Amino acid sequence: MDSINSFYGMFLESNTGLWILGSVVLLLFVGFFTSPLIVWAIALAAILVGFGAPVWLLAVYAVLALIFLITPIRAALITSGLLAFMKKMQFLPKISDTEKAALDAGVVWVEKDLFSGKPNFTNLMNEPYPSLTSEEQAFVDGPVNRLCAVLDSWKIHKEKEIPQEAWDIIKKEKFLGMIIPKEYGGLGFSALAHSEVIMKISSRSLSAAITVMVPNSLGPAELLNHYGTEEQKKRLLPRLASGDEIPCFGLTEPTAGSDAGSIISSGVLFKDTDGKLKIKLNWNKRWITLAAISTTIGLAFRLRDPENLLGKGEDVGITTALIPSKTPGVVLGRRHDPLGVPFYNCPTQGKDVIVDADEAIIGGIANAGKGWLMLMECLAAGRGISLPAQATGGAKLASRVVSAHALIRRQFGMSIGRFEGVEEPLARIGAAAYQLEAMRIYCLGAIDKGLKPGVITAMQKYYSTEMGRHVINDAMDIMGGAGISMGPRNVLAETYIATPIGITVEGANIMTRTLMVFGQGALRAHPFAYAEVKTAEAGDLKGFDAAFWGHIGHVVRNTCRAVLLSCTRGFLASTPNCHPQMKVYFRRLSWSSATFALLSDVAMGVLGGQLKAKQKITGRFADILANMYMATCLLRRFEAEGRREEDLAFAHYNLKRCMAEIQKGFDGIFDNLKIPGLRWFFKGWLGAWSRINSLGSQASDGWSHAIADSMLKEGGIRDRLSVGIYMPTDKNQAIGRLENAFSVTIKSEAAEKKIRKAIREGALPKKKVHLLLDEARSKNIISEEELKLIQASDAIRYDAILVDDFSQEEYMS
Repeated sequence: MDSINSFYGMFLESNTGLWILGSVVLLLFVGFFTSPLIVWAIALAAILVGFGAPVWLLAVYAVLALIFLITPIRAALITSGLLAFMKKMQFLPKISDTEKAALDAGVVWVEKDLFSGKPNFTNLMNEPYPSLTSEEQAFVDGPVNRLCAVLDSWKIHKEKEIPQEAWDIIKKEKFLGMIIPKEYGGLGFSALAHSEVIMKISSRSLSAAITVMVPNSLGPAELLNHYGTEEQKKRLLPRLASGDEIPCFGLTEPTAGSDAGSIISSGVLFKDTDGKLKIKLNWNKRWITLAAISTTIGLAFRLRDPENLLGKGEDVGITTALIPSKTPGVVLGRRHDPLGVPFYNCPTQGKDVIVDADEAIIGGIANAGKGWLMLMECLAAGRGISLPAQATGGAKLASRVVSAHALIRRQFGMSIGRFEGVEEPLARIGAAAYQLEAMRIYCLGAIDKGLKPGVITAMQKYYSTEMGRHVINDAMDIMGGAGISMGPRNVLAETYIATPIGITVEGANIMTRTLMVFGQGALRAHPFAYAEVKTAEAGDLKGFDAAFWGHIGHVVRNTCRAVLLSCTRGFLASTPNCHPQMKVYFRRLSWSSATFALLSDVAMGVLGGQLKAKQKITGRFADILANMYMATCLLRRFEAEGRREEDLAFAHYNLKRCMAEIQKGFDGIFDNLKIPGLRWFFKGWLGAWSRINSLGSQASDGWSHAIADSMLKEGGIRDRLSVGIYMPTDKNQAIGRLENAFSVTIKSEAAEKKIRKAIREGALPKKKVHLLLDEARSKNIISEEELKLIQASDAIRYDAILVDDFSQEEYMS
C-alpha cells in the first residue's frame, strides 16, 4: 500500500501526471457536450502542444487531421476500404424485403431520444396528454354504458355467444365504425376514444371487446381508410360502419404465424375472356376473428403474374384484397375454441376463387404487391391501441375488485388487505394499473397527432399484455377461492382465462420482445445504423461515409457521457422543470440512456449481422429500452396530472421498479455479451462496477404499504385507478355488491375500533369483536346506531364473500 501511495504522489507531483489527468478530463468533457470532429481535432492538438510534442509529430498530426476532416479525401482514402472490408466479412446485417417494409413502416418517436444517449426530456415532457372531446365522452357515457349493461360475461360464457340485444346496439351505434371517417358514415373517433371504448367493454366482457376491437384494428376498414380507392371507400365503408357488412382479415396460416411474411396463400393474375384482369385465389387461413360470420374477407396473399401482365415480373409480392364471403369457392362456418372465450375465431379456405383484380385489390391494381407495407403501417399504429386498452381495462378492474375483496374478507380478526403478505401483491396491482394508464395515454397522444411509432407500439403491446398477465395472477392469489370459483359472482375469471390470447395475437410476445423492440429498434431508432446498412447496400460511398463517421462520433460522445454520468450517478445531466422528488429519475434516465446507447453499439460492433440471432441479448436490450420508455410515461403522467401528493407512492414505486429492471438488463448484458479478448474486462471489471454503482433497486416496503393502504380507502386514488371501467351500482351484480360491502365496511370500522380499544384497555374481555357487540353496547362503548351498522356490515360482508355453487344438473347444463 505504501508503494502505491508513493507512486500516486509522484504522479500528481509531476507535470506529466497532471497533463495526462487534465487531458483525460478535458477529452471526457469535450465528448460529454459535443461530438464534431473539428472540436476533437482542436482538443487533441492542444493536448499535444501542452505535452511539448516535437514539430514533426505536430505536422504528422495535422496531415492526419486534414484527411479525416476533409470529407472527399476521407471517403476516398479510408471509408472506401472500410466499406469493402465490411462487405467482404459480411459484417452488416442482411435485411429481407419484408424486414425492410417493417423498418420503413411508421415513424420513429421518443425511442430515438432514448436511443441517442442524450434524451431531451423537456421535449418528452411536452408530448400531448390527450383527453376526449365532448362528443366522444358522450358516446362513452351513453352507448358504451348501454352496451355494457346488456353484457353478462357469465351468461356469454355459458351460452357461447354475445346476445342479440348487444349486437343490435353494436350495429345501431356504429361500434364497428369508430375508425371510419364521418364522411363515409363512421364515427371518426380519435385513437384515445377508440381505446376508451375498448377499455370499458373489456372490463365487462372480453368476448364483446374483441368483437368490437378487431374490425377497428387491422382489417378492411383500416386498410380502406388509408389505401382504398374512392369508389371502394364509398361502396364499403358506410356498410362496414353500420354493421351491414361484417369484416374479417385473413393473415395468419398454419405455417405463417409470427413470420406472417412467409404466407403461402396465392393469387394468380390472368386476363379473362372479357379482357379484364382477374385473380384466381387459393388460401388456407387460421385464427381469423369473425370469419365464420363475415360478409367481407380482407385477404393477404402472394400475387403471381406468370404472363407479366403488370410488368413487375412473376412474383409481384404480398397483396391485400377484399373478397365477398359469398364468392364461389370461399369456405366459412367452422370455429376454433380460444380457451373457451366465445368470440368468433375461425379458419377459412378458398379454392379457385375468382375475383376482378382492380375491384378486389385494396387501392386497385396499382397497389398490387404493396400489401406487406400496408399491413406494417397499419400495425404500427394498431398495436398501440386495442390490446393495451384491453390490458389496462383488466388491470383497472382487478384493482377495484381485489381492493374491495381485500378489505371485506377477514381472517384472524382483520381484513386480509392489512396483512403484509397480501399488501405486496395488492400494491403491485395498483402500481401496474397506474403504470398501464400512463403508457396508454402517452402513446395515444402520439397516434392522435398522426404518428405511427412502430417500435413504441410494439413495446406497448408486449409490456402491457405481460403486465396484465402479472396483474391477473396477483389478483387470483388474493381472491383465493373466490377467484377460482366460476359463476356470476366471479368477474375476474374470464380475464384470467383469456390472458394468453392477448399474449399471442398481433405478434407473439416472445417474438415481439426479441425481434421487434430491439431487433428493429436498433436499426430504426439508432441515429446512424440503418443509414449505414442502406447506403452500404446501395453502394453509396458518400452516404456511408457520413453515416459511418457520424456513428463513430456518436460512440465517442456516449462513451464520455456514460463514464461521467456513471461516476457522478447522473448528477451532470440536466433535468426539466419538475417535482423535486422526480429529478433523480430524470438524471438516472439520462445515465441509463448513455450506457444503453454505448452498449448497443458495442453489441452491434461485436456481433454485427449475427445480432438478431442473439435473442437473449436483444431481449435484455429490449427490456432496458422499454423500461426507459415506461419511466418516461410515468413522469409525464405525474407531471401532467398536477404532481398530486397522493400519486407520489405510485410514481416512486413504479420508477424504482423501472430502474431495477434497467439494472437487471445491464447485468445480464455484462454477464453474457462475449467480446473476444476483452470478456474478462467487460464482465469482471465493468460488470462489477455496474453492480456496485447500481442504477437502483426495487421500491421499499414503505412505498408498497402506502399504495396498498390507499387502495383500501374510499375515493381518491382508488377511484382514479379505475376510471374508465364499467361500474354497475346494482347490488345484485358482483361489482355493485362488492362496492356496497366495501363502503359499509369502511363506515363500520370506526365503531369496531372503539371495541378493540376497549379490549386493549381492559374494559372488554379478549374475544372476537362480533362476540362483544351486546356487551359493548350495554357499556355505552358504541351507540345503538353503531351497533346496527356493525351488524349490517357483517351480513353484507358475508354475502359479498360468498361464491357460486350449482346442482349437478345445473353444472352439467
